Amino acid sequence: MNTAQEAPKLAGGTVVALVLALLAAVFAFQLNASMLSPALVVMEKELNATSAEIGLTQTAFFTAAALFSLFLPRWADLIGRRKVLVGMMIVLLAGCIVSALAPNVTILFFGRVIQGVAGPTVPMCLIMLRQQVPNEKQYGLLMGIITSVNGGIGGVDALAGGWLAGHMGFRSLFWVMAAFALAAMVTVRFGTIETTAKETYPMDWKGVVPIVIALAAALTAFNEAGKLANANWMLVGLLIVVAVVAFVIFWKVESTVRHPLVSIYYLKQRRTWALLLTTLLTMTGVFAVMNGLIPNFGQNAEVGPGIHADAVSWWTLTPYALAGLVMGPIAGLLAGKFGYKIILQVGLIATAVGLLIAIFVVGNSNKITLLLISLFVGIAYAGISNIMLNGMGIVLSPADNPGYLPGMNAAAFNLGAGLSFAILFAVFTVFVDSDPAAGFRSAIGTGAVILMLAFFASFLIPKPESLDDAVGEEAAVL
Repeated sequence: MNTAQEAPKLAGGTVVALVLALLAAVFAFQLNASMLSPALVVMEKELNATSAEIGLTQTAFFTAAALFSLFLPRWADLIGRRKVLVGMMIVLLAGCIVSALAPNVTILFFGRVIQGVAGPTVPMCLIMLRQQVPNEKQYGLLMGIITSVNGGIGGVDALAGGWLAGHMGFRSLFWVMAAFALAAMVTVRFGTIETTAKETYPMDWKGVVPIVIALAAALTAFNEAGKLANANWMLVGLLIVVAVVAFVIFWKVESTVRHPLVSIYYLKQRRTWALLLTTLLTMTGVFAVMNGLIPNFGQNAEVGPGIHADAVSWWTLTPYALAGLVMGPIAGLLAGKFGYKIILQVGLIATAVGLLIAIFVVGNSNKITLLLISLFVGIAYAGISNIMLNGMGIVLSPADNPGYLPGMNAAAFNLGAGLSFAILFAVFTVFVDSDPAAGFRSAIGTGAVILMLAFFASFLIPKPESLDDAVGEEAAVL
């Protein structure tokens, strides 16, 4: 059998059409995820809503994205990946139009849920890329290019969102998103070929229901826990019980149905639980640091540089996203040459080191040190670790069910993001009132410790070449 390294490279013209089509889809989804961040205040005013209500619409989008990620990739394996991705772009377009025309926050909420159907866009694109690009080094480079925009389009999306909201209102953002969704629908239809899994069976909808309930309950519990002192802890406990019971039911269903969403055999393998554990710990350790604590620290005048709220993104989130955008293709090339696992571990160690450096600059920092930390972590996490975790979800998948692991990995990313805000901000709150510096140091330090746990967990992930049935070893176009 030819290995991926020995496989021929895809022709240049085909590569360009394929990458442009998949990038258009990723852009369309990513704008929905990040473009609205600077427009939330404008949305409150124009819809006469509270910040909590607008925040709930954001939560609805990300929750829906996580839930649909669980089963759409597998369904695409069975009925056609291009067909499902085009359908996702059509639904995304509809959601953008509903949100743009929303007369109140309730309709906006439903519009954001509809947009969340596009949640598994990135793993779907990577599966389609893997099917058409059998050469390992070429795939690594293209995977890095496509995945590098997943954390934000170099910060330009957020900056453009702020400008559009300020000059043309928040509805203009949704019309821009709609235009990208329409473009993606066309380019995916004509720039990619149709592929399916080697064997196609009826979809396991009996397994879909309990696993969706389990994840929905867990995500809602973490969102509620993130309210800390204002959280309804009885509700949190109840939701966790529901999540556990639903997962047990899922396990029972998958043990009995003829063609499960994911077989128990695969669930027990290290390719599944070790990767999901590493992804969960990585996101828990870093997400709230870079998307909450560091920007907050940058605005703090007592122990931080005291940057104005309007400018803090230029020194934190924008360089972080740009660094990831530049490093992504390089990390993909390195993975194709040295292996995904070792590059992932380098990224995890470097990310933890970046957080440790951030601890030491608390109380003695300026804009430049904040910029350098953001760039460093952007390279280490957004440009390396995030790319490798997404990539390993593809190359570790079994050839007969390539959609289940990327989908579950996407859910692990979302779970980790929720846990990150719940855990790290809880630690921050405990210390910040008595000593602001201790609040930032303890929360960021906790993130670094969790990242080290992710590093150790990564050693349990098998190498793709050690699995005879891994998609990383055998890419079949049907």
